[in-house]
Amino acid sequence: MKRRIIMSMFAGATLLASTLLGATPAQSTDALVQSSDATAQSADVPAEFGSDWHDPITAAPPVTKPSGPSCEVTLAEAQFRDFTPYKGTYTPPDGCGDRWSKVVLRMDGKVKGRQYDRLGYLHVGGVEIFRTSTPQPSPDGIEWSVEKDVTRYSDTFRAGHDVEMLIGNVVDDTYTGIIDVKVTLTFYAGRPATTPDRVLTPTDGTITTPRNSERIVAEVYATGSGGGCEEYWYLTVPDEAPYSCKATGGPYREVQIKVDGRLAGIAAPFPHVWTGGWSNPFLWYVVPGPRAFDVKPIEYDLTPFAGILNDGRPHRIEVDVVGVPAGQTGWSAPVNVLVWQDAKSTRVTGKLTTHTVGDLANSSTYTPGSEHRLDTEGAHRLTVAGYVDTSHGRVTTTVRRALTNTSAHRWTDGENFDALRATWADDESVTVDGRGPARTTRTHRTYTMDGTTTLGTDDRLRTVLTLGDRAAVTVTRDGRRTAWSRLDDTYTGDATWTVNVPRDQRHAVGTTSERYRLYGSDGCHDRSLTSVQGVLTEDRRGC
Repeated sequence: MKRRIIMSMFAGATLLASTLLGATPAQSTDALVQSSDATAQSADVPAEFGSDWHDPITAAPPVTKPSGPSCEVTLAEAQFRDFTPYKGTYTPPDGCGDRWSKVVLRMDGKVKGRQYDRLGYLHVGGVEIFRTSTPQPSPDGIEWSVEKDVTRYSDTFRAGHDVEMLIGNVVDDTYTGIIDVKVTLTFYAGRPATTPDRVLTPTDGTITTPRNSERIVAEVYATGSGGGCEEYWYLTVPDEAPYSCKATGGPYREVQIKVDGRLAGIAAPFPHVWTGGWSNPFLWYVVPGPRAFDVKPIEYDLTPFAGILNDGRPHRIEVDVVGVPAGQTGWSAPVNVLVWQDAKSTRVTGKLTTHTVGDLANSSTYTPGSEHRLDTEGAHRLTVAGYVDTSHGRVTTTVRRALTNTSAHRWTDGENFDALRATWADDESVTVDGRGPARTTRTHRTYTMDGTTTLGTDDRLRTVLTLGDRAAVTVTRDGRRTAWSRLDDTYTGDATWTVNVPRDQRHAVGTTSERYRLYGSDGCHDRSLTSVQGVLTEDRRGC
């Protein structure tokens, strides 16, 4: 595994493309390369990709870790060569108590040879605590790592449980890469973090919450995957349009959660691009797309439904993905339900007071021609409110969420030219009004994709792609801002290779870059990465 770095003038590297394989290196929070302008070592950039390249790396910030004593537990250690899950057991750490200031998951992986990108999950006691995808290896082999703050699952970690992990894989004479991983949990002693009192998962599609639940949040690890068209759902077209991936309603997707059949939450899915995406693995060998290694769950505040859920009986929790053709598979959407309890009450009662569902707007207009075009617009709104009567008084929670999606998809016959420009917006506000000033958290999420793939008569395939993951969060009390943050994670890439030839005749070239900026009332992180022909040419840190 080479880890060469050269400083160059490619700081504003061009756009990147993705193929449809479906995997990405795990998000490395501990940078595999710690460098700056002053410490970068010089090396030559080759004219094209060789048989080895820099280990996968991301620009996301590392997980901050407290000082003081810690305890480490190995959660899983396995080699994945097929679709057989790893099964083991977890025992709580000895020597760090049963309340922790932070719990950090770390996965270290390595793979060598030839392999597709693969999706993986990790369950402890049935709770999904981690979802990831893998990088594609070089013949010489690569290593990568991912870290994740999993403190919110502390309730699960306080007891022994079965462990199940799977990174589904195929190993044969052609695809030789065996995925070798080790996963640990590190527990940091100290003042305990404020975490959910219970972490629940549905049994036969239902959950029964404690009768004194005063806050309830569901999280859904939603991914379109599995090798079919739902892996790249944002490119699907209605039946009348001549394109290889069909969906009757077009590319609009929305992840909904329902309580006893009633719509309880809506969200825009993140448009993941795995490390084979957009038919161009050379885009992702070193710098993966946003969230490829650390798939983040969608969160839904279900507290307005606490008055219904707290009756001591099981209630059905369902996840639907709007837009998926009837009977078609391709989405995975496991659910965890996080519960905060009122320690001074044995029973918390309440009522759902508002449930307003806007009309779902979803239109796709197909325009035929030498360059086909599909224009899509989608939107949806939901407002729910309810109260709970707790030991510290009545608390009312109001959740408003509004989704919009616009996209323009252009392609030619044979799809030798294929382009998409799309934007997804997910606006949410949660107001909690009880004892003391009302607290409102507003979150504006924006996801963008702007890419083009072209296959020339010489079988040279070029992909140019830009991906964006942005979020603005503001917390106010009685209208006064008390906290805020801004995230801008932008990936760009431009890669070209010859298809339908042996690996050593692809003559691939590519420039990829990522800039991850996160700043606000808690501080600042600003890191930029650039790779050229698999060589890391820039690793720059700001702030």
